[in-house]
Amino acid sequence: MGILDTVKGPQDVKRIDAGDLPRLAEEIRELLVSSCAKTGGHLGPNLGVVELTIALHRVFESPRDPILFDTGHQAYVHKMLTGRAGDFGTLRQEGGLSGYPSQAESEHDLIENSHASTALSYADGLAKAFTVRRETGRTAVAVIGDGALTGGMAWEALNNIAGRKDLPLIIVVNDNGRSYSPTIGGLSNHLASLRMTQKYEDALGFVKENLAKVPVVGAPFYDALHGMKKGIKDILAPQVMFEDLGLKYVGPIDGHDLEALEAALRRAKGFGGPVIVHVLTRKGQGYSPAENHDEDNFHSPGAFDPVTGEERPKPHSWTNVFSEEIVRLGAERPDIVAITAAMLYPVGLAPFAEAYPDRIYDVGIAEQHALTSAAGLALGGLRPVVALYATFLNRAFDQLLMDVALHRLPVVVTLDRSGVTGDDGASHNGMWDLSILQVIPGLSLAAPRDAVRLRELLREAVAIEGGPSVVRYPKGAVAADIAPIGKIGAMDVLRSGEPDVLLVAVGSMAETCLDAAALLDAQGISATVVDPRWVKPLDEALVPLAAEHKLVVVVEDNGRVGGVGDAVARMLRDADVDVPVRTYGIPQRFLDHAKRPKILAEIGLTGQDLAREITEAVARRSPALEDDPAGQV
Repeated sequence: MGILDTVKGPQDVKRIDAGDLPRLAEEIRELLVSSCAKTGGHLGPNLGVVELTIALHRVFESPRDPILFDTGHQAYVHKMLTGRAGDFGTLRQEGGLSGYPSQAESEHDLIENSHASTALSYADGLAKAFTVRRETGRTAVAVIGDGALTGGMAWEALNNIAGRKDLPLIIVVNDNGRSYSPTIGGLSNHLASLRMTQKYEDALGFVKENLAKVPVVGAPFYDALHGMKKGIKDILAPQVMFEDLGLKYVGPIDGHDLEALEAALRRAKGFGGPVIVHVLTRKGQGYSPAENHDEDNFHSPGAFDPVTGEERPKPHSWTNVFSEEIVRLGAERPDIVAITAAMLYPVGLAPFAEAYPDRIYDVGIAEQHALTSAAGLALGGLRPVVALYATFLNRAFDQLLMDVALHRLPVVVTLDRSGVTGDDGASHNGMWDLSILQVIPGLSLAAPRDAVRLRELLREAVAIEGGPSVVRYPKGAVAADIAPIGKIGAMDVLRSGEPDVLLVAVGSMAETCLDAAALLDAQGISATVVDPRWVKPLDEALVPLAAEHKLVVVVEDNGRVGGVGDAVARMLRDADVDVPVRTYGIPQRFLDHAKRPKILAEIGLTGQDLAREITEAVARRSPALEDDPAGQV
């Protein structure tokens, strides 16, 4: 029985003898590697915070002292030390542990934090609540990676925290020099210079030890030297920003030295106000394949061989197709530049960066800045392509609306991981974009069904003048190519039938709609299947086509509210076409983590489910359809 097996909660961590803590850290790393090797997951970040998390739970009283991780993907060790180590074989599996903090799992997970740069704001509010409610003895602890500090929201929080000297709040900056890849920008350079201040601390310690032995003048001279601390730090690390904000600063601390970590955290806890504890960690610590992985230190590998670190082969993905095509476009158009928000490799821009190093901009975890900077690039005569995960577009909606679209700028946004993504749970499903983008004037929105269409639509997007365009595509293996059998307007006809049912297939739902159409045909119901390609604005040819059919069905990998189905219904209403419209999509709720096919089956987005629903609707001519002939039922 190992030490970790005896840990059922933080109180057990406190009881472990200090001499046994290195063995506990070793067991945690062994479990991290063995679990992530089977299920995939955020391995590198968690290998880097093993000692830090142990120290946090030895110093603070979770959940009375809430520990908030930013982002939550570095909370695996926290889960283990709060009684969930025995369930780690279920990590990111249906019904198992989430890859992020989860209120449903434990009282120690106060926030389900998976979008970066937010924990400081949560902690600010919690600490203020403790003060207002006079809950003495409680401390809010925010653990934020240096990569997340590139997000503007973190600095809004720091500005407010610095204005309240009485807040019981500890900010642990987990500085490993990386987000996915090495952290970039002025902040990164400053943190690198802050690491140099350890030289000052070491020198001061040496002087203190030796001057104390000098009679009469030793102690006063040391006090004077210590009073010069700020000035000396300004020399070694110009503009020590945290202290300039008025925040007490402790560090840098070796993030793999348990004794030093505990001592620093106890000092910070006893200060009685907001303190920043600057901790230096190494991403992937203790597992050589991760330590030596240049791309991202095994930030989030799929399943891999735990001995060699070799990942299982992955199929050609939608991301790969985008990556290849944007490089080709870059060769053809020297005005194309690309922007990523700290995700150069995950969104597929690394080959573009290698081919055109002067035309790539990694802005850090700062999607808002990315969009408005893209607006500036477009104003300057360039054609920017901003590559994001679909779930992170939500953060830059205002900038896309007011800074890009209002100025009718030809900025292209590509949205990877759109629709159901699965393993990473509710926060990462890209199920909002088709809804929120509908309200932006002048924006064009494309949803390719296969690799050929992704290449085509990306090329069409960069050619659009007078407004922004968005191309969205899902996670995982790219779909098999589906050649059209004809055209109606700009829409692709994928299947032609008698005027019973018109299936409008949005992007990756094309194959599902074709499956449903084949099953309907066996029931004597003929279906026409079209792919609009561009779902905003919709092709006007859709109106007479819909008028020829008895029922219109829109199938989209997006929330049902406000998406393409609503846009189709609105178009038909405006044209006085009273054909009933049904929308099938993602229910408007937060989905639990599971594999994409499993979630699609659960929510009824399979060919068999659609065929059954449509068959019943046609057979019954349901009252709901007749009462709401152009709406959603």
